[in-house]
Amino acid sequence: MSEITANPDISGAIITGAGEKAFVAGADISQINQIPEGETEAFSRKGQDVFFRIERSTKPIVAAVNGYALGGGCELAMACHMRIASSNARFGQPEVNLGLIAGYGGTQRLVHLIGRGRATELLLTGDMINAEEAHRLGLVNSVVEQADLISTALELLGKIYKKSPMAVALTLEAIDKGVQDFGEGYRIEAENFGKAAGSADGKEGTLAFLEKRKPNFTGK
Repeated sequence: MSEITANPDISGAIITGAGEKAFVAGADISQINQIPEGETEAFSRKGQDVFFRIERSTKPIVAAVNGYALGGGCELAMACHMRIASSNARFGQPEVNLGLIAGYGGTQRLVHLIGRGRATELLLTGDMINAEEAHRLGLVNSVVEQADLISTALELLGKIYKKSPMAVALTLEAIDKGVQDFGEGYRIEAENFGKAAGSADGKEGTLAFLEKRKPNFTGK
């Protein structure tokens, strides 16, 4: 995430798993079982901090979920800005089955994405849902065949890359602030609208519309 943020040649990223079986199948349970007493909260906070880096990125991050996304895997997918699932994808927060709870943001992001009632059910039962149900609930943006997963993610990012990079970054920031604090989100939205409207890209985009031509965005 540090490289993505710092590198001006990187406009966005896709996070996916190796192979076709799993996006992320979950944490190493033996590792969790051996965490020394007194260090378990720090373990959770470290994972949260990493996922915050993804969620708060001002460059679009897409999860291409190519199979099982369970526990921390589901939490990783939810930290991304958008999620595309292959038809064989499965989602779940099974921590309760082990006497644990989701610790990398699952209790918060799942509620924001699909609503309190359904999220509570999934978090308390540990039930797993398929890709179609995840799409119906709004957990994923779309479901495609495994062979089309990465190309679909690239197509989505390709559409975004045609927009003003600055407008994209300001939009992502406003969305993130609003999720954290509803009132603050409105304030940031107005502030960022002012920045965008007064920018070179904002002036170029509106002028191009009036002149009925494609805009030439420079990210400034």
